[in-house]
Amino acid sequence: MSTYRVELFINQEDVATDKYAEVRDPGKLTEVVGTVAQGNAELVDKAVRAAHQAYLSWRNVSLQERAALLLKAADLLEQEAPVLAPLLTRESGMILSNYRMEIPAAAEAIRTTVVLAEAFFEPEQMRDAQTFVSVEKRPLGVIAALTPWNVPMTITMNKLAPILVTGNTIVIKPSPFSCLAVTIALKKMAALFPPGVINIVHGEADVGVALTTHPLVRKITLTGGGKTATAVMKSAAESLKRVHFELGGNDPAILLDDVNLEKVIPQIAQGSFVRSGQVCVATKRVYIPKKLYQDASDLFVKTVDAFKIGHGLNEQATFGPVNNRGQYQFVKDLIARAKESKATVLELGTKLEPENWENGYYLHPTVVLHADPQQEIVVTEQFGPIIPLVAYDTEEEVIQLANDTEYGLGSSVWTSDEERGLRVARQVEAGMTGINGRVHSSLGQKYVPFGGIKQSGMGWEKASAGLMEFVNFHGITLHSR
Repeated sequence: MSTYRVELFINQEDVATDKYAEVRDPGKLTEVVGTVAQGNAELVDKAVRAAHQAYLSWRNVSLQERAALLLKAADLLEQEAPVLAPLLTRESGMILSNYRMEIPAAAEAIRTTVVLAEAFFEPEQMRDAQTFVSVEKRPLGVIAALTPWNVPMTITMNKLAPILVTGNTIVIKPSPFSCLAVTIALKKMAALFPPGVINIVHGEADVGVALTTHPLVRKITLTGGGKTATAVMKSAAESLKRVHFELGGNDPAILLDDVNLEKVIPQIAQGSFVRSGQVCVATKRVYIPKKLYQDASDLFVKTVDAFKIGHGLNEQATFGPVNNRGQYQFVKDLIARAKESKATVLELGTKLEPENWENGYYLHPTVVLHADPQQEIVVTEQFGPIIPLVAYDTEEEVIQLANDTEYGLGSSVWTSDEERGLRVARQVEAGMTGINGRVHSSLGQKYVPFGGIKQSGMGWEKASAGLMEFVNFHGITLHSR
């Protein structure tokens, strides 16, 4: 298979460095997928200054022209899917079908943002006998974007589209664990735009610090972990930079006692283990009424046990490896400690390639039965292939248990009674709640802001709220003579 090499990308040019890092296949660690140039503070400065210079003219480009270029970029991204999807699988470990769906979804996210932008930029204007007032929106400047490894293409485009359509420019630092395909895609897209509008830097924490502390960066948007967000927020405070954080979650799924188990359990089980559980809005804990617990858990286990674990490019695989060694060890340790508790721990699924098991970060999808509500596996964001099933007595109790966390990203309620579902959903402390389904839908992708409360984030992506993250207000008052 091909081995890729990517450089930094600054002001429409590749920038080589004297240090490169390897990207290895999480499902076949003996295979090097590519090498990535490692930047430094000097190159970050070069990228930010290029973005700032481009901003001075890009902000004056009409909304219609910015939108047209983004629509072309969306088409280009979709055209590149046959090359990008297998590469994403090889560098991230997720199964190929995930990326066959993700790339068109990322392209559609760009198009949706463009559609929303026209109405968003309509000025709010009022007049009385003495004055005319116009409240208008203006771009911020250079935006630093730090993107994650788990859903790399969609999350990158969810940042890129609103940043560019609102007249800002961008310097992106992709995750070292999934940076090849994103960089290749962004470079192709960048050719449609003026030099300096899209810039890409790579490296470890020192590169991130240089980017987030640069005086010409006006805002930082990060999708990642709480520790990184805390460090970024501290550094941003020194120059009063704005921040947007989309962080972790410990999303509860609440089954009410009128639920149709045969219908909903397969949905919940599949949603819990999508991308091997490495999704911020995947279900992380399931609450089941005691009288339904045995039937529900039996069906849940049966569904999960049908997963086939293998390399992401194996068309038979329905479940891939964990992305990186740190996350692999973290989840392994969680499973080990859960086995020491009174709970029942079931490691499920079938190995497709047993001979390759030790050559990748493979774990069985794991279900923890009869978990205590305060057990570590329940209160922790696992971000991996392990999920606890918790029994409860009353509706009031389960709402309290669902809210007893510092996280508040996604959540779901499952019931045969829509009104009851709405009533319970409105009591859940979360940025998003799905009733009888995921937090996403075709309509929701356009109109529902994506983000969390408490320790799950600050600010929003998608919808008009996502555009609002990247503008200033400019109020103009004209006095009549």
